[in-house]
Amino acid sequence: MNNPDIGKLILRLSLGVMMLLHGINKLLYGVSGIAGMLSSHGLPGWFAGGVFVGEIIAPLMVLVGYQTRIGAGLMVVNMLFAIFLAHAHQIFTLTSHGGWGIELQAFYLFTALALVFLGSGKYALKN
Repeated sequence: MNNPDIGKLILRLSLGVMMLLHGINKLLYGVSGIAGMLSSHGLPGWFAGGVFVGEIIAPLMVLVGYQTRIGAGLMVVNMLFAIFLAHAHQIFTLTSHGGWGIELQAFYLFTALALVFLGSGKYALKN
């Protein structure tokens, strides 16, 4: 059984749903913590609004397969910001169970990056 389009669909749905849940959380509880992190790194706090693009709009694009490469690229940028603003101290660490300190963040980053290169496949609105 060789069906790369089903594989792409599974990648899109899993990444899109998991990232969208983070975005919904930010809709419900706000992004003031992110604004604070940005400010502490010398960046304008209003950049925190970008999280809604990377965690709501982009996941929706990926989920339905509309401009998947662009949506996935937006998630790559979102995850790079998240890693370097909130998780940089964990990059070279292991958890108590032997996992990489940024295992989840890296999963989101590299899955999104894979979709940048793979595209949406045939089960999508528009590649």
